[in-house]
Amino acid sequence: MQIRVGQGIDFHQLVEGRDFWLGGVLVPHHKGALGHSDADVLLHAICDAMLGAACLGDIGLHFPDTDMAYKNADSKILLKKCNELVQAEGYSLINIDSTICLQLPKIKPYVPQMQQVIANIVSLTVKDVSIKATTTEKMGFVGREEGIVAYASILLQKQG
Repeated sequence: MQIRVGQGIDFHQLVEGRDFWLGGVLVPHHKGALGHSDADVLLHAICDAMLGAACLGDIGLHFPDTDMAYKNADSKILLKKCNELVQAEGYSLINIDSTICLQLPKIKPYVPQMQQVIANIVSLTVKDVSIKATTTEKMGFVGREEGIVAYASILLQKQG
């Protein structure tokens, strides 16, 4: 198969006392995502989309939360490793499209920096990294600011 599509999704609780990492950027907020690593839901969703498209399992297979080596891990490193795994299978990333579901904070001011961080890690241009955000109109755990969700879709192309 020359072209493959991948889809990823990730969820994390939001809690007081944690840094809020999103798209590889530290976003000022009174809550942060709870997780074994830095809990960057956007990068985790992108990782899962990449791994899935290359039929390499998921982020939990490669970076299990039972492995202390990944305790408080920087998700930018996990994304870099996922990109290397995909490249080792002979694929290159063409583009990323993502959506973040959260009530607060508003992330629009941080999106260009997130796009740049992600583009640099996976060797894309900023125009190849789409990041959108939506609220849930105060419904559900996202609307109550108890959690955050990120979705990502990616396109891979076989090289050579």
